[in-house]
Amino acid sequence: MITIQSVALKNITKRFPGVLANDRVNFEVRAGEIHALLGENGAGKTTLMKILYGLYQADSGEIRINDQAVRIKSPSDAMRLGIGMVHQHFELVPVFTVAENIALGLRSSREPMTDLDVVGKRLVALGEQYGLRVDPRALVWQLAVGQQQRVEILKALYRDAALLILDEPTAVLTPQEVDDLFVTLRKLTETGHALIFISHKLHEVMKISDRVTVLRDGRVVGTVATKETTQKELARMMVGRDVVTAWDKVPTKSEEQILRIEHLTARSDKNLLAVKNLSLDVRAGEIVGVAGVSGNGQRELAEALVGLRRVESGTVLVRGNDLTNHPPADVIAAGVAFIPEERMTMGVIRDFTVQENAILETHAHAPLSRNTLFDFRAIAAHATQLVREYDVKTPTLDTPVKSLSGGNIQKLILARELSRQPKLLIAAQPTRGVDIGATEYIHKRLLEQRAQGTAILLISEDLDEVLALADRIAVMYEGEIVGIVPPNTPIDDLGLMMAGAKRVTS
Repeated sequence: MITIQSVALKNITKRFPGVLANDRVNFEVRAGEIHALLGENGAGKTTLMKILYGLYQADSGEIRINDQAVRIKSPSDAMRLGIGMVHQHFELVPVFTVAENIALGLRSSREPMTDLDVVGKRLVALGEQYGLRVDPRALVWQLAVGQQQRVEILKALYRDAALLILDEPTAVLTPQEVDDLFVTLRKLTETGHALIFISHKLHEVMKISDRVTVLRDGRVVGTVATKETTQKELARMMVGRDVVTAWDKVPTKSEEQILRIEHLTARSDKNLLAVKNLSLDVRAGEIVGVAGVSGNGQRELAEALVGLRRVESGTVLVRGNDLTNHPPADVIAAGVAFIPEERMTMGVIRDFTVQENAILETHAHAPLSRNTLFDFRAIAAHATQLVREYDVKTPTLDTPVKSLSGGNIQKLILARELSRQPKLLIAAQPTRGVDIGATEYIHKRLLEQRAQGTAILLISEDLDEVLALADRIAVMYEGEIVGIVPPNTPIDDLGLMMAGAKRVTS
């Protein structure tokens, strides 16, 4: 392993059309420490790290390793210098296996033949060591989001970089897996590794980091020793004000059943049973949270409810209407809105503009369309209203949506879905990978919808989110509901249910 004593970014400036992403940023990480990088979506964190990893080139400034200036023009340059990165948005080839993705770019020990069996064996060992188990032979496109994130983490660990950049590495891990990962990260620092930890979870930053640097609007607000600050102070540095994390909810009074799921069974992409004989209901003005470890059928459940996955047996009733195996157009027409967990592949069309993504489901209806022709003035007015009302930060309405930060993409999806005034909202991982300010905003909007009588099925792997918002919590394990409990249920009991070690019968 290459020895790195320190890595410093000096006066880094990076501009994109209409956006100053990094404005003379100074940042340093040292061997043997975990340095957390905090900031809202669009603050410039990921851009800065992509410059360090060679994916972007700075307009000005320099990178110094062990006080020596270096040029990093590509990820291969970064890896050669001992820098590895785990990306927030997966950098995987969907049609390749896990082992093939890990081996991609590495020399085989048996050239010109491949050595995927060797790679697979080491992957299994790493999975056991770090609690990141995944089948090396599985095709990446068949894996749940959480499992794909594990592959990204394993890919970085496999290369044993001296400096490891971790961009939201815990977003889809269970609390136990997070604890195991933190043990691993501490072991890495003990052996001289330097780690940069990007996270929106302040309690994780407080627990694992040694120092914290906060970015806001592309500039460094400050760098502090973790032991000398608090979560509240860090949140204020990130957002510029105090942030609400606890919400008061008026108890729901309605008995009107909006969603009724009866004995639902659906299969995964691997043709295995993913949802098994599941029954659940959601009333008007109620948030039912679905908690569970990634890969236990949550994605398949959401897709089955909105017509994106075939229901093998059982029924889906919305306001008494049977929508089982109806196409998404029928589901939309029935007043159902959907926030998918994979926003970049299912929530938006990456190369379409903000304006085009804002009308994906309503483009054929008046006033946006008249006699099969678009009314571009009406479309622009509609998109402008959504962007303004939901505080979507974008240079223009014609900006490709792929250029926006994760939080702003999520706000745009939320704006589009809620603008239809749905009777039922299915929100799958609505705040995954977004910052504390955007999370606060999304939570506020969800609670506003609840107050207006919308029934909300909240599918989330973030227990803090479920506990803060849900009126009832349904815990999923291996495709089944193992219990429906109130939000004041002890965390330990919820953890046991998520692990399949405990069931609660109603």
